Amino acid sequence: MNKVSHEGLLDWAGPILQGALTTLEIAVLAYAIGLLLGLLGASARLSPWAPLRGLATAYSTAVRAVPELLLIILLYYAGSQALTALTNALGLPGQVAINGFVTAVGVLAFVQGAYMTEVLRGAILAIPRGQLEAADAFGFSAWTRFHRIVVPAMLPNALPGMSNLWLILIKDTALISVIGFSELFFTIQQAAASTRAHFLFYAAAGVIYLAMTLSSTALFTRLERRVRRGQPLGEEA
Repeated sequence: MNKVSHEGLLDWAGPILQGALTTLEIAVLAYAIGLLLGLLGASARLSPWAPLRGLATAYSTAVRAVPELLLIILLYYAGSQALTALTNALGLPGQVAINGFVTAVGVLAFVQGAYMTEVLRGAILAIPRGQLEAADAFGFSAWTRFHRIVVPAMLPNALPGMSNLWLILIKDTALISVIGFSELFFTIQQAAASTRAHFLFYAAAGVIYLAMTLSSTALFTRLERRVRRGQPLGEEA
């Protein structure tokens, strides 16, 4: 590493660290909202009401078929134009711009929700039917049945898929760079362009993303071991 590259790395260390923190903030918020959407979507997909099942199926199918990058661009540019047209029609002058952070969280959460719907639906279907029938026989309320029976029985089957979705989400945050929002990848692009030390900074980005994914994998592995306590498959693993 030459002196110019070394000085450039030190100069950009602060912004890169801030970009990494912003990336984690986006990922955590999007994942939490996506998990909530996934629970609602899975419940709707398993609903006895056909219109609700159809709506949830259309959501998960359509969103998973459209690239996240296209959704980001549509929400950021077309969404801003649509909101501006709406406010102008209501007699409110001015132009409405959607915040880059809101765009990032909103689009990634919307996409996560579609994938999470299928992960959770499969995990719920894997619950032995007898456990749910026993809960109904004991007169459990819907909420008690959900948090005392469904969630504990669902988690061991859902966690591997949920872990994969989290890892994919961390990498998908890099797509937000197309709208010029200062997350990790956009900051790395700026640093590489200003110092011309492209290999150094993109390699640094790879190391940071790797550290995020490895630490996340370790966390999910411990969590999976915890929820699988007492299960023969978990003990063998």
